[in-house]
Amino acid sequence: MGSMNVLLDTCAFIWLAMPQGRLSKSATQVINDPSNRLFLSDVSLWEITLKHSLGKLPLPANPREWAPRQMQFHQLERWPLETDAIYRSGELPRVHLDPFDRLLAAQAMEAGMTLLSPDVPLSRLGAARVW
Repeated sequence: MGSMNVLLDTCAFIWLAMPQGRLSKSATQVINDPSNRLFLSDVSLWEITLKHSLGKLPLPANPREWAPRQMQFHQLERWPLETDAIYRSGELPRVHLDPFDRLLAAQAMEAGMTLLSPDVPLSRLGAARVW
């Protein structure tokens, strides 16, 4: 495949950090390829924090402690949310309405990254996706 800049979808990060056998073979290969740079978006940190606070995402520790530890352990770089991605998320086709996913797709598109996600509708938004 060659080296890629890869933005992990929120669920891909959770499945990487809390292994449940849910990562696909291709996803595991992408993650384990040392030539790839792996990123986690601020959008995912926001989604994790929100879902945890609502009781929808149990974690072994609070997100403020858990997420940075997992990012460091799995050698993920933080990807900040930029204004251009916010605007682009509103300009994408209305084929997928989840605001977190729309922001992740917009970020990947703005930065020329590939999304690591099982979420097929992200491709319909125009984002490059592997799973």
